[in-house]
Amino acid sequence: MTIDTLATWHELVRSRNARGLNSLLADNVVFHSPVVHTPQAGKAITIQYLSAAFHVFFNESFKYVREVTGPSDAVLEFQVDIDGISVNGVDMLKWDDEGRIVEFKVLIRPLKAINLIHQKMAAMLQAKQ
Repeated sequence: MTIDTLATWHELVRSRNARGLNSLLADNVVFHSPVVHTPQAGKAITIQYLSAAFHVFFNESFKYVREVTGPSDAVLEFQVDIDGISVNGVDMLKWDDEGRIVEFKVLIRPLKAINLIHQKMAAMLQAKQ
């Protein structure tokens, strides 16, 4: 059964349901963080990063403002206000033939937002250890 990747992702974001990540991510998924130099490979580490991101990013101001899609990938531009800082970024997703995400890349601007996200994500990841 093929997953409707984007519909599933949007539902997880809307419902703030990080538990749904397990079935959406491929075992060999690679996560590219805007603040970590090396790609993070594997479902377990990607779930850790994305679960932390659900807490940091997905507040009432979060919204996707543009979506560019292809047959097996998408770029989703977002905006969110966090601690009075306007964060603009993109989620870049690539999925396999079954609809499972094999690559997830996050890019953020401006520099003030990157620094804030780095601080908040580090705190969330430390708390989960």
